[in-house]
Amino acid sequence: MSDPQTASVPGRIMAAEMAEQPAVLQRILDEGAPKIREIAAEIAARNPRFVLLTARGTSDNAALYAKYLIEILLGKPAGLTSMSTTTAYGAKPDLTDVLVVTVSQSGGSPDLVASTKAAREAGAVTLAVTNNAASPLAEVSEFHIDVLAGPEKALPATKTYTAELLALYLLVEGLRGGDYSAAKELPALAAGVLARQAEVKALAERYRFAQRLVITSRGYGYPTAREAALKLMETTYIPASPFSGADLLHGPLAMVDNVSPVIAIVPDGKGGEALQPVLDRLRGRGADLMVVGQQAQVDAASAGFALPPGVPEEVQPILEILPLQLLAYEVTIARGQDPDAPRALAKVTETR
Repeated sequence: MSDPQTASVPGRIMAAEMAEQPAVLQRILDEGAPKIREIAAEIAARNPRFVLLTARGTSDNAALYAKYLIEILLGKPAGLTSMSTTTAYGAKPDLTDVLVVTVSQSGGSPDLVASTKAAREAGAVTLAVTNNAASPLAEVSEFHIDVLAGPEKALPATKTYTAELLALYLLVEGLRGGDYSAAKELPALAAGVLARQAEVKALAERYRFAQRLVITSRGYGYPTAREAALKLMETTYIPASPFSGADLLHGPLAMVDNVSPVIAIVPDGKGGEALQPVLDRLRGRGADLMVVGQQAQVDAASAGFALPPGVPEEVQPILEILPLQLLAYEVTIARGQDPDAPRALAKVTETR
């Protein structure tokens, strides 16, 4: 990582916060997990019939990850809310016996606060997942999980995203009475991935002059594709389009050629198996294909980054995003820009 003490270096804040992620993950496991288990037990006792997830931006990608966890591991239906139905249209749905989980780094956006307050008044069990225990969102929610990431000063969210992912995984595991064993090695594995920044810097040279990017995955990897696209767009300003592999085949594949790079996140498991026909089609079109996944998948692509083997698929997104955060950082630096100061962005986006 770049030296965070060198104030004149562009991206020093983002670099420092990316480097904190192994410690943040360990803190959640050591300090946050017991509280998350208590909250999960209280919620499980109420046996919610449905789960609604509310978020914006990076946190929306974390919420999408939770949707996969809830539907696959809990077998409960889950959906992403459209806040404007409440905040703009004044809809008053019956949310009796529904769990509403609102995910927000700051916990300060007015629409998140208003929609969560309305959900609680409509009978929902409300849970806020934030990096600010004193936030308005935490105050209006019945339950609150602190992701314990510490202050995040860089505009591109990095450590709060992986912290949200882990906290949401522990919540779902707690709801089903799991033992959290799949997450125990994540801090050490994350440190190993981040230590390979030189590999990512070499990859960045391939994409510094890209005019557009396509990013694809399936299953648990799809939220990673969306988050990677967001990070690349907000730091490098390169248009990056995220697609489920299934959706990519339904038309957008036509825009892929041997000039437009494609980044594929290939989970080690059922998501990767489902993505395989898409990878075959991309290779058939001569795409410049970069793979984030297992070594065999990387070897069959134009370029890539191999992830540690043997990690359960449901927690792989916590590692998958790390080389893509580094890629956004390195491409931005290579293009002569400062990833700490993306234009037109604010740390807290106040939507209504």
